[in-house]
Amino acid sequence: MKKTALSAWHEAAGAKMIDFGGFLMPVQYTGIIAEHKAVREAAGLFDVSHMGNFYVRGERALEFLQYMTTNDLGKVVDGQAQYTLMLYPDGGIVDDLIIYRVSADTFFLIVNASNCEKDFDWLSSHVVEFEGVSLENHTSELSLVALQGPKAMEILARVFPGAGIDQLGSFHFMKLPFEGAEIMVARTGYTGEAGVEICLPNEKAEALWSALMEAGKSDGIKPIGLGARDTLRLEMGYSLYGHEIEKNVNPLEARLKWVVKLDKPNFIGKQACQQVEIDPRRSVAGFSLEGRAIPRQHFKIYNADKQEIGVVCSGTVSPTLQEPIGTASLLCDYAKPGTPIFVEIRGTMQPGAVRRLPFVHAVRP
Repeated sequence: MKKTALSAWHEAAGAKMIDFGGFLMPVQYTGIIAEHKAVREAAGLFDVSHMGNFYVRGERALEFLQYMTTNDLGKVVDGQAQYTLMLYPDGGIVDDLIIYRVSADTFFLIVNASNCEKDFDWLSSHVVEFEGVSLENHTSELSLVALQGPKAMEILARVFPGAGIDQLGSFHFMKLPFEGAEIMVARTGYTGEAGVEICLPNEKAEALWSALMEAGKSDGIKPIGLGARDTLRLEMGYSLYGHEIEKNVNPLEARLKWVVKLDKPNFIGKQACQQVEIDPRRSVAGFSLEGRAIPRQHFKIYNADKQEIGVVCSGTVSPTLQEPIGTASLLCDYAKPGTPIFVEIRGTMQPGAVRRLPFVHAVRP
């Protein structure tokens, strides 16, 4: 099993470690609820170095990525990032990812850990059609840490005074020097809170992690495991590959039409999306339950007439709202907020209702 450059720190801090995407990762330190609340109320630091990262370079790099992804990368300028998708020809989702435009011929991609090898192979199988474009996998060389929460930007400014971090807009990034190395600081995140994700060489990861923890001590910063990362993203209704999105799900049936630009030139999966746009059958929606039973992935959902109308994608007890919440893939007729639903949990029908997403209106980055 692979380890990140911060594994020794996590273990020394008493983290519970699990296998995630082939990496030994911290799932929690002091507890999911305490860590979740730290991010919503102060700041949290996440090791997300298990995520994959690639460079795409060459004169035709933009043309290549426009063909491979659904969003319009042509609207992105140097120093800006974009959330997007890669699709199969049938419209199923290969992965969701963020692309960072470093320059006109250099782009940096961050992809999901569990899809890293698959994504690299998928891109490699098509890059040969674009002469002069190179694809490089830097996953094993780079670390990725996320600093998130209402105090995150203040803490970051203490470590990088005078760097102009407060001027960095959402989905923009900057390069900064740190201990003789260059790091990339991006105003992105997976929690709904203000914050950044920082990419840097492995050998500098622990020094930066320690500097941020020290700078945030007075604000109540905590290290955050994957458990709270999941409850935070679920409260915001953000998609997770293998749950809301996967290879047999079309993005137009998963609340992701906003990143599928059908008016741009051809991209893989475009025709399939155009067909679904004519008559979408399903949608991803939020829901909550009245009792305390926790909805889990794949649990079936029914209407009042006991007809099956969908399936749970993700579920938890919201640490903020203190009630069971989830996302579900529902037939469109039942996806409107307020619609009563029933989730079958251990043979019992648990009543609930469709809810508007996000569940929590956090301060977006």
